[in-house]
Amino acid sequence: MYEMKPEYYTGIEFIDQEHSRLFEIAGEAYELLKNDFIPDKYDYILHLVQELKEYTKYHFSHEEEYMESIGYKRILSQKVAHNDFIEKMDEFDTSEIDENQKDTLLDLVDFLAVWLVEHIYKKDKLIKEA
Repeated sequence: MYEMKPEYYTGIEFIDQEHSRLFEIAGEAYELLKNDFIPDKYDYILHLVQELKEYTKYHFSHEEEYMESIGYKRILSQKVAHNDFIEKMDEFDTSEIDENQKDTLLDLVDFLAVWLVEHIYKKDKLIKEA
C-alpha cells in the first residue's frame, strides 16, 4: 500500500532516499494495523511514532539545509509544513495510544497516507525546479 512510486521522485537523490524510508515506516504502520496476531500493539505503536519523530526531524533538517543552499524561494512554507508534521507526531499521547490502539493506528496510517503523498507531490517536487 505504501510505496515510493515514480511520480513521487523529486530527482534529488538523497531526498528521494529519505522519502523512501518514510514510506517504509508508513508501510510498517499499515502492516501493524492489519496484523491480528499481535493483541497488544502499544510498544510497536510507540516505536513507530518515535521513529517517525526522529526520522522526520533528520529528514526535514537535511531537506531544509539543501533548500537554503540553493536559495529555494518557498522554504518558509516548507518549514511551516514540516513543523505541522512534527506537531502532529507530538500530539500522540502515550495514555491515549494504550487505550485506543486501533484508533491511533488508523489515525497514524490515514495521516501518513495523505501527508506524504500531498507534501511530496505538491511541495517537494517543486524543489528540483527551483
